[in-house]
Amino acid sequence: MQEIPTVGLGTWKAFPGEVTDAVKVAINLGYRHFDCAYFYHNESEVGLGINEKIREGVVRRDELFVVSKPGEKDIPLDRSGKVIPSHTSFLDTWQAMEDLVIQGLVKNIGVSNFNHEQLERLLNKPGLRLRPITNQIECHPYLNQKNLIDFCHERNVSVTAYRPLGGSRDGVHLMDDMVVRKIAKRLGKSPAQILIRFQIQRNVIVIPKSVNPSRIRENIQVFDFELTEKDMEELLSLDKNLRLATFPTTENHKDYPFHIEY
Repeated sequence: MQEIPTVGLGTWKAFPGEVTDAVKVAINLGYRHFDCAYFYHNESEVGLGINEKIREGVVRRDELFVVSKPGEKDIPLDRSGKVIPSHTSFLDTWQAMEDLVIQGLVKNIGVSNFNHEQLERLLNKPGLRLRPITNQIECHPYLNQKNLIDFCHERNVSVTAYRPLGGSRDGVHLMDDMVVRKIAKRLGKSPAQILIRFQIQRNVIVIPKSVNPSRIRENIQVFDFELTEKDMEELLSLDKNLRLATFPTTENHKDYPFHIEY
């Protein structure tokens, strides 16, 4: 099983035309983990950046951990705006993904947005050939996911945090939080660096998204300091169970993962 680099570059909502340059900058700065998805509509542009850096000899392909997630580019919706679900079991999908590894088409497989019941069902699947390498979930101090992270780690499944810097919902901005800013000021770091370091010290992989070269640089400069135990406790105490990525069009799907606590 391949190790996943601790800090990666997220590419969700990175527009074609800007994401290629962002990827090239990131590789130059030492990023070796790129999070992509077919649904993001920009994988070809990510690939252009990677290919250029390989041709320049900056990096080898086997040094990179490139994540993709299958799915429709445009999710089919009914007249009410809800997803038209497939009746396929995710266990059958997992079996097909195992075949991809066995055939040498991909190196590792994982899951995203799985709650603990879904993950347990997968791990207990009869005839399971390959375990998920990671569960990629939304995670930040306002949604610290402690129970789910503990559940995953106890079963030797890593966790990858998307939206680690939070975002905006109902006027709430995590990077403006007084606790985050107080810790950042004391350490001489940015709020974003504090939020990324918070995940690293929880043994969580983190994939902040940016196309800004200075922020891409800043987001990987997180290995020269540590948060104290008190810092970690204060950040954990900010939990509001505030989920920013809710996917409302899919709430009617039989596998919608957020109907239970974790």
